Amino acid sequence: MEAHLRFHTFAGKRLHLGVCGSVAAFRTAELVRRWREIGLSVGATLTKAARNFITPLTFESLGAAPIYGDMFSGEAPFEHLEPGQTAHALIIAPASADMLARLAAGRADDMLSAQALAFDGPIVAAPAMNPRMWQNPATQANVDILRDRGVFFVGPEKGKMACNDEGPGRLAELRAIWLAALKALTPQDMEGKKVLVTLGPTREQWDDVRFWTNASTGTMGASLAVGAWLRGAEVHAVCGPVDLWLPGASLGEDFHRHDTHRAKDMFEAAHDLWPDMDAGIFTAAVADYSPEPYGRGKFKKEQAAQGFSLSFLPNMDILRTLAEERRDDQKVVGFAAESAESADVLAHLVRRKLISKSADLIVGNQISDGFGTATNRIFAADARGREEHWPLQPKPDIAWNILNWLQSL
Repeated sequence: MEAHLRFHTFAGKRLHLGVCGSVAAFRTAELVRRWREIGLSVGATLTKAARNFITPLTFESLGAAPIYGDMFSGEAPFEHLEPGQTAHALIIAPASADMLARLAAGRADDMLSAQALAFDGPIVAAPAMNPRMWQNPATQANVDILRDRGVFFVGPEKGKMACNDEGPGRLAELRAIWLAALKALTPQDMEGKKVLVTLGPTREQWDDVRFWTNASTGTMGASLAVGAWLRGAEVHAVCGPVDLWLPGASLGEDFHRHDTHRAKDMFEAAHDLWPDMDAGIFTAAVADYSPEPYGRGKFKKEQAAQGFSLSFLPNMDILRTLAEERRDDQKVVGFAAESAESADVLAHLVRRKLISKSADLIVGNQISDGFGTATNRIFAADARGREEHWPLQPKPDIAWNILNWLQSL
């Protein structure tokens, strides 16, 4: 999984994975490996049909334990109850049409359906089946029943199937299933809140092929946007030109991506959204200046054989402008990437920016520590006088702590 999705705050939690018969069954083994990498423990149940596509040994070799098969085939008499006693969430991926029907009817005549019936925690289902099976009224009625009971569905997605049919029925992206599982483990302490996050660089066009920009990847902002969504917030991510996967339609309607390029476009998008937001987290590395446009077409080097100069004009300060326009109940978090000679100098610059930007919280870092990397080391200060130094750590973990801090403001 990409760096901005690898939250380690779930270490010690337990998932149980149910695997149904589908060509897509082999893909879920990768989920087990990725969940284990962030400290989750995972058990699994493979239906009889699933074992025609993938073996229990595959999951055992990746660290899943225990692995369940058929009813009454093990030594323990209450294996059908174990996930409900030990796991914090049940993920069924791929979920077949037959399994959805069993769950909707409350059947318990195989191991996985019995475990699901005895599971009173969050359940996530990622369907995978032929498009005609998915669109059949019986399947859709079962999905409606399960949604009404609180089952969270991920996908399916549209595309070409193994049978060469095309339409909705493909297993959702593993990243979407990954995040749905993490959301099922997360207390929804930001539910009902709307959060704006700006992220990435801006590109200030000079001619038709050249632009002024910086090396920001948007990883920090993406970690904050995904983290807020995991905690229940409705998120609006205003993105500069970044190559980052973010939650989409398969995960619901609470994550909105707004793609921009120029600082002017980012400001306009953020400004339009801001009145409806409860908080703004401004991580974007916005260009302070834009080169005056050359004109139409491509600048030719023959026009300046001895070199040339560019004139720059100031861009709007998004953080300061929106902070000054905010309501009393809106919270503002800003970021400061600095070239400071020492930690003390960085702290001084953060404190000064906290005042000049009228922010509630400023998070600062040395450019050498966090610009274009998966990790960061920061100094943060808020308007109430709280200050903290945090050691080098992955950006999603920093994001989680920033959101904790935001919740306390």
